[in-house]
Amino acid sequence: MRAKTKAGPVRLLFIQTQAEMAGAQEISRLLGEGFAQEERIGEPEYEIHHLFFYRKTAAFDRWANVHFCLQDSPRNPFAFLIFLWKLLRMIRRIDPDVLLTFQHYGNIFGAAAGRLAGVPVVIANHVSAPATISPPARFIDRILGLLGAYDIITVNSNETWRNYQAYPARYRKRLTHVPHGFEDKSVEIGRQEARTMFGLPQGVVLIGSVARLHPLKQLDAAIAVLARRPALHLAIAGQGPDEARLRAIAADLGVTDRLHLIGDMPPQQVGLFLASLNAFVFPTLAETFGLAAVEAAQAGVPVVANDLPVLREVLSVDGEPSALFADAADTEAFAAAIDSVFQDHGATARRVVLGRRLAARYSVSGMVDAYAGLIARALGRQAPSPVVCPPRSTPALRSSQR
Repeated sequence: MRAKTKAGPVRLLFIQTQAEMAGAQEISRLLGEGFAQEERIGEPEYEIHHLFFYRKTAAFDRWANVHFCLQDSPRNPFAFLIFLWKLLRMIRRIDPDVLLTFQHYGNIFGAAAGRLAGVPVVIANHVSAPATISPPARFIDRILGLLGAYDIITVNSNETWRNYQAYPARYRKRLTHVPHGFEDKSVEIGRQEARTMFGLPQGVVLIGSVARLHPLKQLDAAIAVLARRPALHLAIAGQGPDEARLRAIAADLGVTDRLHLIGDMPPQQVGLFLASLNAFVFPTLAETFGLAAVEAAQAGVPVVANDLPVLREVLSVDGEPSALFADAADTEAFAAAIDSVFQDHGATARRVVLGRRLAARYSVSGMVDAYAGLIARALGRQAPSPVVCPPRSTPALRSSQR
């Protein structure tokens, strides 16, 4: 690793696969904005750049220092070679001091190109659920970790940490647990006004979700609930390749008139959308953190989530759940959990109170401070704050801390 010699602020480059409003992109956005606010003796301490492999939506078009390798994902070998050449060229032109890569392909291609471009420090971030990563990608990631292509590898939950404990010690020693931070999505607006903003029906029981329209999010499980509960409507904020299939499922079930697909929206509007809901549903098949569910719970919306260990972990406060959990693949069980939100008012109120406290557990400032510490140590500077690590009382986690 070469030492930093450039004068001026530390240049950070965040690399993502596609430009769209999803969980990983939200985290890099929050980190970038947090670092951009840091100053030293009246001067910016960091210079922020974002690079996307391709422009999927217009979500980041108006951001400062945003770069796109391609307008669309490469669809043939020649286009892929052009992408690799542009990626390497862009990294060299930006010349970052620290490269932060997100998602499995962002890690693999971003870190490899960064090393070829001579970037001093590479921080890879495991924000892709293992179920989404193909065996070849996992193999390449493991090799890159063993070869030292990553200086640091962050994971965002203890459950994700455990997923990598079978890896060789040389890989595990690079792991660091940094929980996601998130913005408070609470808004002072009435439900009726919020629904009007999005063209949603008034006077109905509206459940909803914020998610990429992808089979992994298992949104068809939420649509299936509509067929069992004719009084419910479902609103989903997000876009993705699964839209046509979801619409076809709704048509087959005869619930098209009660399914409302809102489309992609900027982070500033998510709180307004959440304010329109009676309950938030999160039937996802796999997550490393579940940012959307955490945001909804903290905004005071009752949450019903698929019963995944990682969601039980991140949606708990002092050992108590701030959400209801049920097997989303069991339509009747998931519907019954939604029913209980409206039937057991005392339990629902208790979970809402607990959800409000998630802001203290997952603060943006804490996340930024943790990354600042990692960057400071990697660049040979004194760390401003300790790194957040998994509890040492958990036996399965100790081996990576020795």
